[in-house]
Amino acid sequence: MNIRCVAHRGASGLAPENTMAAMKKAIAYPFVDWIELDVQLSRDGVPVVIHDEKLRRTTGRRGRVGAHDAQSLNAMDAGSWFNPLFEGETIPLLEDVLSLTEGRCRLNIELKTYRGRYPGMERAVVDLLHRMGRVEDSVITSFDGLSLRAIRELSPDITTGLIIDGAPSGLIEELRRLDAGFLSIGHKNLNTARMREFRAAGLEVMAWTVNNLSRMRELARMDQNIMICTNYPNRWEAAFQEENSPRKRGLLSFFRKKTT
Repeated sequence: MNIRCVAHRGASGLAPENTMAAMKKAIAYPFVDWIELDVQLSRDGVPVVIHDEKLRRTTGRRGRVGAHDAQSLNAMDAGSWFNPLFEGETIPLLEDVLSLTEGRCRLNIELKTYRGRYPGMERAVVDLLHRMGRVEDSVITSFDGLSLRAIRELSPDITTGLIIDGAPSGLIEELRRLDAGFLSIGHKNLNTARMREFRAAGLEVMAWTVNNLSRMRELARMDQNIMICTNYPNRWEAAFQEENSPRKRGLLSFFRKKTT
């Protein structure tokens, strides 16, 4: 069994989402193969790690991410809303997360680019991955097919993936049209027959966001190589500790070459 654990926005059930604290908690678990995170663009064109377009929910500040420069965003408190113990956790730069996770785990970088919200984001992220040598161990995902096509044009060597919360009949054909080998799909849309179809098409599949142990095990029975994205890596461990203990894999296993 090769069920892989993906920490959603870092270990976001245990620390404030998309902060360095959440990333550090995630990589403290040796079985976390991947971290999923969200990227938006600052006013001065720097990729920053935050989910919402508006700042209020996680920082208490008014306004939108794109109205502030990276230095200002990187100084905002993005931890206190979760727990006062995390006061001072800020909005990270994507570059900082890349540095932290280098040699440790792969990244699923979701671009928040609906309707062309952040012109230039694709190039900024692609250039950063190339500069930091993280092309082979990262995947760029989005709900926006236009953004994925832009990534493909900029860098054919970067794996791209479509995010969807559904399973329309033409999904595989759409992924082929986008030349995307990765599917990030809401877990409620998965069943054994669909997983077989996706595998037959050569797709890498990540199910999101799964926090229930029984559902994790159900997904594992559907496919023994599925990626399970969760807010709670400790729950993933509880679900699979018998199957995966001892789970002693070297760094090379984290950087498996995908065949898609």
